[in-house]
Amino acid sequence: MKFRTLGKTGLSVSEIGLGCEHLDRKPYKQAKETIDAALAHGMNIFDCFMPGKEIRENIAKALGSNRKKVIIQGAVGSTDLRQQYDKSRDMTIVKRYFDEMLRVFGYVDIAMLFFVDSDEEFSDVFAEEHLEYVRSLQKKGDVRYIGVSSHNPIIAKKALETGIPEVLFFSINPAFDMLPPDEDALAQFLEDFDTTLMQGIDPRRSSLYRLCEQNNIGITVMKALGGGKLTSPEHTPFAKPMTVPQCIHYALTRPAVSSALLGCQTATEVEEAMSYYAVGENERDYTEVLGSMRNNFKGDCVYCGHCQPCPVDIDIASVIKYLDIARLTPESVPPSAKAHYSSLTASGGDCLNCGACEERCPFDVKIMNNMAEADRVFS
Repeated sequence: MKFRTLGKTGLSVSEIGLGCEHLDRKPYKQAKETIDAALAHGMNIFDCFMPGKEIRENIAKALGSNRKKVIIQGAVGSTDLRQQYDKSRDMTIVKRYFDEMLRVFGYVDIAMLFFVDSDEEFSDVFAEEHLEYVRSLQKKGDVRYIGVSSHNPIIAKKALETGIPEVLFFSINPAFDMLPPDEDALAQFLEDFDTTLMQGIDPRRSSLYRLCEQNNIGITVMKALGGGKLTSPEHTPFAKPMTVPQCIHYALTRPAVSSALLGCQTATEVEEAMSYYAVGENERDYTEVLGSMRNNFKGDCVYCGHCQPCPVDIDIASVIKYLDIARLTPESVPPSAKAHYSSLTASGGDCLNCGACEERCPFDVKIMNNMAEADRVFS
């Protein structure tokens, strides 16, 4: 397992984490076997948004003395008032469910302001009473960090601009990234993807990830496999299904992403997720799949790494990623982007203009121009 720093929290999280949703209503033995497999492979971040008492207690029991080794994301506002997953903004109900989570786990590492996908939900969740409750928990040490979960890039950006969330839990996969930001991603997830909507990665989604990188907001990823649809021959929106390693690699190559949390419900599915580390770069490569869609990728870097190797060892994808972040505020390049760029062993100014990278790029990115621009911007 490899680990990354989760933005400004400083937490070291496993690149692949466990989404525990699919352990709900499963026997304790199955939950225990799945969690044991996750721990054995070094997964140390678990999402436990589920409101049910039994599933929470099963996870806590399975963790046992390992609780302090695991980073738990818990949702503020997740309820099961209708005997199924639901959300509430009624503070009496919100407190009852989250206080119960604290009873079970002792404390919650990241309290996620739950399911903020609309302006109305933003207003409710970022209301004074709601935030006062979460901040009081943080002050007491019951909550370590505050995050927000969303599927809408416009609302997620609005939430982050408040300066309150320290982590973003966001749905990331290539199909969602190609949807217009005002399209209901979850509706596409529940039905079949409408491929007529997909015309290349929407710039507002890319901008959200770069904003997080710029402001040192770590992203944890949900829906990396699109609920299994991206890996399904029957339901994939692409010419052929993606593999699990391809889906994971796509998520992990987005700016600011620290961990992709996969909804494994068996030890076997944990093993399948961990196959990401057993395959080579060619088997992780997702560009052929993206290229099978009607899209507008030409000229846009998707940080896939196809351009490598560089004869002077420039990490081309990283140079362009930091350049893209700088382009968000060209009048004032963020210090974090400058720091990351300066830490590279080779930079844009080292480019030999040999053109080998551009010959390999599947999306006709003008890499040499980008290297020259990076050298100008960061010099």
